[in-house]
Order: sequence, then C-alpha cells, then structure tokens
Amino acid sequence: MAAGWFYLSLLALSALGLMCILFTIYWMQSWHGGFAWDGTISMFNCHPVLMVAGMVVVYSAASLVYRLPQSWVGPKLPWKITHASLHLLAFILTVLGLVAVFKYHNNHNIPNLYSLHSWLGITAVFLFACQWFLGFAIFLLPWASMWLRSLLKPAHVFFGASILSLAIASVISGVNEKLFFSLKNTTKPYSSLPGEAVFANITGMLVVVFGLLVLYILQASSWRRPEVGITTEGQPLLHERE
Repeated sequence: MAAGWFYLSLLALSALGLMCILFTIYWMQSWHGGFAWDGTISMFNCHPVLMVAGMVVVYSAASLVYRLPQSWVGPKLPWKITHASLHLLAFILTVLGLVAVFKYHNNHNIPNLYSLHSWLGITAVFLFACQWFLGFAIFLLPWASMWLRSLLKPAHVFFGASILSLAIASVISGVNEKLFFSLKNTTKPYSSLPGEAVFANITGMLVVVFGLLVLYILQASSWRRPEVGITTEGQPLLHERE
C-alpha cells in the first residue's frame, strides 16, 4: 500500500512539474513574444523556462531518485549515477538560463545582480555547484571512507533541500519582478490583476505547491531508503538511507 501511494504521488508530482514548465512557456510565448537566442528580450524569455525546468523540476527529480523502491535493493551505484546525472542535467539547464539573462542584460546595459531575486538565484546556483562537485567527489568516487561519507551526509541532505527552497523563493520573486516591470506602464497595472498577472500568479503557485510536495516526500520517513545491511567493496553506503 505504501508503494502504491508513493507511485500515485510521484505520478501526480510529475504532472504538476510538467505543468510548471508548460505554464512558464505559455506565459513567455503568449505575453512576451516567444523565444530566441539572439540577445534580445526573446532570449531573456528563455531564462524563466530554463530556471524552472532546471533548478526546480529536474533538480527535484534528481533528489527523489533514492525514494524509488527499486533503489532500495541491490547495488546502489547505478542509482548514484542516475542521481548525479540528473543533477548535472539540472545544472546545465540552469547555466543556460543564467547565460540568457546575463547576455540580455549586457546587450541592453542593464545592471546584473541588483535585486533580491537575483541574489536568491545566484546563491542557489552557487550552492548547487558546490553541492554537485562535493557530492560527486565524496559520494560517487570510491576513494572516500565510510566515516567521511557518514559525517558529510547530513549536510549533503540539508543543503539539497535548502537549495530547492532557495530556488522556489527565487522563482516566486522572479515572477513578481517580471510582472512589476512588464505591467508598470500598461493601461491595466498589476494591481488591477490583468490576464497576465492572474496567469503568472497561478504559475507561481504551481511552483510553490510542487516544491512543497517534493520537500514532503523527501522528509517522509516511510519513503526513505531502508537500512538493508548490505555492504560491498567500493559501495560503503549501501546500508545507509539516502
């Protein structure tokens, strides 16, 4: 029954994550002219889509790998590789998202990293980069001892959830910032809730709900990798929860 609830929750979560991406694409396509990679506003429009896809949806998928019941038995190395690979994909999408916004800002003489949204975002990306490289070096490569892995694992788990929380906060502040800029000189200001504001607010709420559900699944003890007591050469953490 527990496994059934998990897969049902995972299916709902996957649909919600896809909705977050599709809603962001629709917002940028319908109200801001679509996408390009040419340094114009159309290149900037790639930024929110890539950041939602990378820092929120794919990042969450990577974080949930060890909650799959199939990962609870047998060798752990394939799941470690899957976990690291999905995080790497999330990081690549995130870097592309940063390139889109920095190139647009630089081409139009707009300052970089001046808002709270940008501070939250760059902090999340910096911690993500540190988390991935340290995780790869300590938990995937075979040189680290079980003692070192056990020592660093709580911090690895804590920062994993913290980075997702920062990413969600960055998305929400970014939605508000975009609406303030795009609606400040229109006949229907943000305060009157025109169609774009309603749609963007809904998109932001979807991201919040998605993130909270991911954090709940990560914290639910019944859906964690159980202690199986299997240790093999080169995989000293097989017996630990992840």
